[in-house]
Amino acid sequence: MSRQPLLSRRTLLRGMGALMALPLLEGMRPGVARGAPAPAPRRFAVFYTPCGIHMPKWTPAGVGADWSLTPTLASLAPVKDDVLVLSGLDNLPGRPDGDGHHAAATSAFLSCVKALKTEGSNIRTGISMDQVMANALGKATRFPSLELGIDQGKGIGNCDSGYACPYANNIAWAGPSTPVPKETKPLAAFERLFADFDPNITQAELAKRRAYGLSIIDAVRADAKALEGRLGTTDRRKLDEYFTGVRELELRVNAMEGAGPACGAGVAPVDTLDVREKTKAMMDLIVLAFQCDLTRTCTFMLGNARSQRVYSFLGLSGEHHAYSHHQKAQANYDALAKIDKWEVEQYAYLLQRMKGVQEGEGTLLDHSAVYFSSEVADGNMHEHKNLPILLAGRAGGALSPGRHVQYGDVPLANLYISLLNMFGVPVSTFGDGTGPLTGLDG
Repeated sequence: MSRQPLLSRRTLLRGMGALMALPLLEGMRPGVARGAPAPAPRRFAVFYTPCGIHMPKWTPAGVGADWSLTPTLASLAPVKDDVLVLSGLDNLPGRPDGDGHHAAATSAFLSCVKALKTEGSNIRTGISMDQVMANALGKATRFPSLELGIDQGKGIGNCDSGYACPYANNIAWAGPSTPVPKETKPLAAFERLFADFDPNITQAELAKRRAYGLSIIDAVRADAKALEGRLGTTDRRKLDEYFTGVRELELRVNAMEGAGPACGAGVAPVDTLDVREKTKAMMDLIVLAFQCDLTRTCTFMLGNARSQRVYSFLGLSGEHHAYSHHQKAQANYDALAKIDKWEVEQYAYLLQRMKGVQEGEGTLLDHSAVYFSSEVADGNMHEHKNLPILLAGRAGGALSPGRHVQYGDVPLANLYISLLNMFGVPVSTFGDGTGPLTGLDG
């Protein structure tokens, strides 16, 4: 026997021409006969980073629970017991025909299907596992999946030795010829997720609201006050925490885009190309989207294949892709170690934010699986074997983290089969997989 929830999961706050989504509250989840809440939903996030990893400073010493953080993984210390390090998984379909390793491997990153080498419109790879998951689970949420990234990239032409740009710029594929475009502007992603405006509101009215610095929360405040009277203590606390997080993020993304109160001529907006600010904003968007149960599947690209980003804030003057072709030069190794360490720090930030959100009998991270990897291992050799892989969270009890699990010559697709099964998608084959991956549950 179960009782109906106090609130619909699709309840929205309304006011001043704006709609605002709500977090997943206890009052939105049906209870069983004895009053125990229904299990929290499971979420899946992907964190892609380009150009490979300097593996000597990545791979931990020790296996099982007896493993030590390496310099590259040091930022994971607060969440070490929530992380699995998986070694020895291969994505051989990412090998190109001739040159073009980065684009070919990026197209196969979540599909484990070899891409057709072409510079034209006849692109062909495979559906990505996140979209298989979204097709099965997406009807339960407002957005079947969420695709975010830092760099837009070209949509046509050759981006890597004869491989078309969509291969290099996308990891989410709805079908063999249909990449799912990512949103690279934090403000656009924020408003898509949290602020559906009345279609009848004029641009002048919207501009006025922004000019006066009115937030989404200001617009729906009266509706929020009325809702609070219907909530218990736990839900009121969660709602307050959610509003605080939304407002802080709203202020940041408005500043990044130059929106918000008018400050007079000559005041420049914050540099929207700052990868540090954009990445942090995107991580916060993922957390809020999951917390609000707007989606249960999300992918994020820290850069496109063959990223030419210059990490000047790390004291570096060269491009990431150039450093990845290290030619065994110590200076290049040192540069890659700095970049890799910073990338893992962004992943660690996401995990800690998720771990800080209480949800049911645990945290948001406990109910999620958060995957980190790159399209290749060593960027100089373009290795498609023994990829750098982290998998964090407990996926509602299906994962047993806090370990380093060593495999050998096992298809990466086996991991995807297991993840799909964990999320209730009953597949036995995917890509070049041979079956579920053992050892994830302890």
